Amino acid sequence: MFCLGALRLRGFPLRGSPGRLLSVCGREGEENPPSPAETRWKDRAETVIIGGGCVGVSLAYHLTKAGMKDVVLLEKSELTAGSTWHAAGLTTYFHPGINLKKIHYDSIKLYEKLEEETGQEVGFHQPGSIRIATTPVRVDEFKYQMTRTGWHATEQYIIEPEKIQEMFPLLNMNKILAGLYNPGDGHIDPYSLTMALAAGARKYGALLKYPAPVTSLKPKSDGTWDVETPQGSMRANRIVNAAGFWAREVGKMIGLEHPLIPVQHQYVVTSTIPEVKALKRELPVLRDLEGSYYLRQERDGLLFGPYESQEKMKVQDSWVTNGVPPGFGKELFESDLDRIMEHVEAAMEMVPVLKKADIINIVNGPITYSPDILPMVGPHQGVRNYWVTIGFGYGIIHAGGVGKYLSDWILHGEPPFDLIELDPNRYGKWTTTQYTEAKARESYGFNNIVGYPKEERFAGRPTQRVSGLYKTLESKCSMGFHAGWEQPHWFYQPGQDTGYRPSFRRTNWFDPVGSEYKQVMQRVGVIDLSPFGKFNIKGQDSIRLLDHLFANVIPKVGFTNISHMLTPKGQVYAELTVSHLSPGEFLLITGSGSELHDLRWIEEEAFKGGYDVEIKNITDELGVLGVAGPHARKALQKLTSEDLSDDVFKFLQTKSLKVSNIPVTAIRISYTGELGWELYHRREDSAALYDVIMNAGQEEGIDNFGTYAMNALRLEKAFRAWGSEMNCDTNPLEAGLGYFIKLNKPADFIGKQALKQIKAKGLKRRLVCLTLATDDVDPEGNESIWYGGKVVGNTTSGSYSYSIQKSLAFAYVPVELSKVGQQVEVELLGKNYSATVIQEPLVLTEPIRNQLQKKGGKDKI
Repeated sequence: MFCLGALRLRGFPLRGSPGRLLSVCGREGEENPPSPAETRWKDRAETVIIGGGCVGVSLAYHLTKAGMKDVVLLEKSELTAGSTWHAAGLTTYFHPGINLKKIHYDSIKLYEKLEEETGQEVGFHQPGSIRIATTPVRVDEFKYQMTRTGWHATEQYIIEPEKIQEMFPLLNMNKILAGLYNPGDGHIDPYSLTMALAAGARKYGALLKYPAPVTSLKPKSDGTWDVETPQGSMRANRIVNAAGFWAREVGKMIGLEHPLIPVQHQYVVTSTIPEVKALKRELPVLRDLEGSYYLRQERDGLLFGPYESQEKMKVQDSWVTNGVPPGFGKELFESDLDRIMEHVEAAMEMVPVLKKADIINIVNGPITYSPDILPMVGPHQGVRNYWVTIGFGYGIIHAGGVGKYLSDWILHGEPPFDLIELDPNRYGKWTTTQYTEAKARESYGFNNIVGYPKEERFAGRPTQRVSGLYKTLESKCSMGFHAGWEQPHWFYQPGQDTGYRPSFRRTNWFDPVGSEYKQVMQRVGVIDLSPFGKFNIKGQDSIRLLDHLFANVIPKVGFTNISHMLTPKGQVYAELTVSHLSPGEFLLITGSGSELHDLRWIEEEAFKGGYDVEIKNITDELGVLGVAGPHARKALQKLTSEDLSDDVFKFLQTKSLKVSNIPVTAIRISYTGELGWELYHRREDSAALYDVIMNAGQEEGIDNFGTYAMNALRLEKAFRAWGSEMNCDTNPLEAGLGYFIKLNKPADFIGKQALKQIKAKGLKRRLVCLTLATDDVDPEGNESIWYGGKVVGNTTSGSYSYSIQKSLAFAYVPVELSKVGQQVEVELLGKNYSATVIQEPLVLTEPIRNQLQKKGGKDKI
């Protein structure tokens, strides 16, 4: 035992030896011995879960509680071995994202009642938590997070320094400006939590078998699996990899390289501190964001854990190259205070009683990181009935909610709500080990950095997945990262600031994006759209398959349409562009972030229905250039013998042609809503195609534009975006997609019956378009909508409208507030701005303008 203050003075490094610890921090529940392992064995199982940490046990609990029979969990050593047993056990309603707030909420609500349900103590403390702001930009971040939380069930408040000191009287208040307070936050004993979930799982019929290491996984032709262990083999209808830092090894059994890497995380536990012992109530959990550590009360002492910088943090990379040591289960790494000393000093400055505190324990254990710090949850593309719930850097707070989420998905055939950011299929072959390590380092070190809108992180970039234009454009623009691709967000203007300047307000890209907007509206612009997901589908059943998948009709040969795949409950699973290239052969296009998400769904439906089709992912083979603007036809016509006139090459028509002798599939469509084409071509031809188009368009004033300008353009045209205006949380009718939904088509497409019921019952909310006059801040989506002093809805996306010089946003509001002219308020950075529902679109699309002009001249437009 030694004093923290003395450590600071001496620079004293603590180096313990690795060993097996039977308990951590003297937690509640430590005296409870593990339940004896089951002696039964089953030859058949509906679901086999591999891994007995809190996440795997939670899934077993939820599946059996919901009624699934024959659920088996296989654990290689004992329950909680791996990362669960040594976790700090923090629980919080807060998450900077949107969908994961629901996971956190479900976890906490489960933990609150678990002891009563199972009779097992869980050691759940809920003193609340406070995030500390010591800089003005942190205060802005808190305001930004408040509007993103207002339309959720979570309680969250910004509190003043006086309130912070009242709740946490041991703080040095010198630098504190504000706090973000979540009542109900706290911490739980991970061991006791897992044992309670295990008791519940057994109560509802699960078989928890350990030690039972899985030695082999063999897929069968009917989609089932043979799972082999030293105790025998078992046939499973599905398997779920919940193996923690062993997940890579499990994946390798079936030829998958899951992008996961173990990192070392340390936390320090003190002995009794008199000032803590004298308190009449438990301290709230503290998160000092600038100091990059968390701190909570542990009995009559304190526990604090830092997140050191990416340069200092320790990756256990030997486990990636050589595998996890066979016997590793409840061991720890050598502790190393040198690595975290600057955070120790920050904690002593913020909480001065730490200077006199004695350390009784330092825990340095492995936790598993994915490249972006988020877990991977759901079915895996390319392997039937193989599910994953892996990569948890924060497994304790995620376990309860993810168990419920995954259980619902498995039982009902669709995700209960949108959680695409956790889709395991967001990664692909481009996700190398080197990339994974670079991103895990960055993600760990960035745990407490300011979370700006439109944030970019640069470690591990570029990947091998660059378009043919990357070298041409990289010095001319600010690139964004999209599913491994680099894509221009905005282009630099001469004499202007070209740095990455994230902000909660308008920043250095605002004026350049305005120039790009005018470029497309007044002349002609070119955009690299290569990151699109691209699939080729053909075969004798291709039309029948697509008619089953899509709510729209199948386009005629030579034409394209916008189509939506719905879930059985009538929610929008995906939006794709469908082009009928030749009889029975289709080109399907989706957003970059949806590539394998959509492909998995299509492949699964093709298999289940026994359709005779060939499905090929050609995303990496094709490049895409978008050419848009009033002079797009004039510029392109110089390069092709194909007649591009409006009467011959109609809107939504698809043709194979040559542009300056380069073969392309040209689709007359543009997400800008202006006259335009998307040109699909061999990826190796991208640079040559770009050069000839730019040269041909000199007379028309051709120039580049990026995705920020395209977003402003599509919002003015009232074009919806999947993932914003529509997703698995929305049905197409409330999203205003009725034009694309053909309820009267003969085919019984997925979701058709559910959608008929939704239509018959009537809608409770609608998507509307809002304009609002702000100052130097624009909506970007997920902000709270206020009416009559209450939050009544949320924005889905937003931008500045360069045509009317006001902010523009899509938002969901109750039907009774959806009429044109209705006034509501949008909360932005702590201020409510007046907003008006407008008739959409704000700007008519080029095809509509053309039609009106032909019918009645400019007056009608």
